Amino acid sequence: MSKTSKENSIVTRPPVVVIMGHVDHGKSTLLDYIRNTNIVDTEAGGITQHIRAYEITHKDENGLDRKISFIDTPGHAAFSKMRKRGANIADIAILIVSAEDGVKPQTIEAWKTIEEAKIPVIVAINKIDKPGANIEKAKMELSEHGVYLENYGGNIPFVEISAKAGTNIPELLSLITIVADLEDFKGDKNKEASGFIIEANLDQKRGIEAVMIIKNGTLKKSMWVLAHDSHCPVRILEDFKGHMINEASFSSPIRLVGFDKMPKVGSEFTAFEKKSDMIKFEEEIGEAPKNTKDNETNTDKKLIPIVLKADTSGSIEAIEKEIDKLEVENAKFKLIQKGEGNIGEKDIKNAIADENAIVLGFNVKADNNALALAERMNINIMTFDIIYKMTEWLETELEARRPKVTTTEITGSAKILKVFSKTKERQVLGGKVVIGEIHSGQVRIMRRDAEIGRGKIINLEKDKAKTSVVEEGREFGMMIESKVEIAQNDIIETFKIVEK
Repeated sequence: MSKTSKENSIVTRPPVVVIMGHVDHGKSTLLDYIRNTNIVDTEAGGITQHIRAYEITHKDENGLDRKISFIDTPGHAAFSKMRKRGANIADIAILIVSAEDGVKPQTIEAWKTIEEAKIPVIVAINKIDKPGANIEKAKMELSEHGVYLENYGGNIPFVEISAKAGTNIPELLSLITIVADLEDFKGDKNKEASGFIIEANLDQKRGIEAVMIIKNGTLKKSMWVLAHDSHCPVRILEDFKGHMINEASFSSPIRLVGFDKMPKVGSEFTAFEKKSDMIKFEEEIGEAPKNTKDNETNTDKKLIPIVLKADTSGSIEAIEKEIDKLEVENAKFKLIQKGEGNIGEKDIKNAIADENAIVLGFNVKADNNALALAERMNINIMTFDIIYKMTEWLETELEARRPKVTTTEITGSAKILKVFSKTKERQVLGGKVVIGEIHSGQVRIMRRDAEIGRGKIINLEKDKAKTSVVEEGREFGMMIESKVEIAQNDIIETFKIVEK
């Protein structure tokens, strides 16, 4: 290729924009308005549970059509790896903050992720139409966390918007194009495509598919794609709307179907004209390092086995993170198998091999054979479509399944002041409560700090009237049943058995 033609192939490419922020601050609603679709209603619980990628066309101030690609990332705490991946892949970040709620934990986490990625950022202060909106308070809270806006001690551009009403959305899009012009993102359309895997899943009918962002070059049908150690011929190529296309170029979100194995989410992909070129490249770089994961240290904790199936590898990644957090002093969960796709008979058989295993499904179903086998073998299948509901259920299950430790809790102690009478194994005594409360029931009998036996209070009196409890500092009379002869100055202790 001549120098002139090479220069002609290097052109300005559209920016890839990631939208980040706290859950329910309006990320999906913003994209929803921009795209004139209704993504929010299709999300379980109104929470984005996957990275999603879209492409729009915006007319800039000069009337020119400008393409912008967006990545929507989940705001829930469980999805921090997804957010980091989105920021690393994007060119520009939009940090969205609710004018109603102000800065929240995931707002700060998102800001730190953007800083680490070292990409330009625009702040969108959303929900300005809400009755409880306080824009100045939101700006102040941002500055308290080191996010300094223009005219507020810094140089970070910002727009006050209502994602629901569409207020100032054109201004936000124009600001994105201005930042993109300043950054001057370039791409070479004549190169074989390269970019990133942002999501991957197993479609039961079509096979393994991946959502990808092209950052440079062009991808065409008949090419081959290599992502880490996963291969795919470019036969079924779709744009973000699901329409079949013959080629795609930089900044475009695409879906590619037909990988031989699940590609690693976040990994870089490279395209090749021929399969032989791809194989040669693999041989040159050498075999990918093996994942030597088995660092489980010996533990005295009870391990509760889980078989996990989810719709995408990104979901599995987030759920694994949540499962790792769930731990008590003497028990934790152990992931014995994970994978994409519906729950099948094989998954139930894997669960049978581990006693009391749980089969978890996220955004997937169990097929009829799996359901029948699970019922027959008494295997518990639980499916969810909202991650925090899964986490809540697992917390309850961990508490129910952990080994219980039985302890004796002293509820009160009393000093014996007088011995009135003794008949066989029954004694009538007088005493004074020293600590806590004395109540009818089992007692320990202590002499010089050593237990000499046990007994049972069968009658308790206070002020010559029957009672069930005597408070600290009060004198009382009682009849106690015990094989041990109780003497003056002995201590009796009432107690209860507690499972912890």
